[in-house]
Amino acid sequence: MCQLFIEADQHLWKSRTKSLRIDGVVTSIRLEDFFWDTLEEIAFRDDMTVNQLITRLYFESMDADHDLGNFTSFLRVCCSRYLSLAADGSLTRGEITPIAELNASELLQQETSMRQVRKKYFSGQTNKPRAQH
Repeated sequence: MCQLFIEADQHLWKSRTKSLRIDGVVTSIRLEDFFWDTLEEIAFRDDMTVNQLITRLYFESMDADHDLGNFTSFLRVCCSRYLSLAADGSLTRGEITPIAELNASELLQQETSMRQVRKKYFSGQTNKPRAQH
């Protein structure tokens, strides 16, 4: 089972620190390359640089009164949610429709529904089909 994870490209979990300026203040963000790659993909969709995307996420989070005590964790969760939405079929990774043009309310509803289905499924409340070997 673990071979899928253990034999992955080691580049994916190698950490890299990037410096950027947010609101005139230079800050550093340290993430694994996997997350930098995902942020790059998200930024590409909206025709931004990664630094522009991170800055926008920062300001929009502040406007929403989010606790930004661990902004790096927030970025990891953003990446994971993006990939989860793609895995659930709610958005397509190969598509270049900007995230800003997607129906956020609809996507949030789909995400909540799918998370509830997964929780129910993985908690053993439904019959789990076994893979045939």
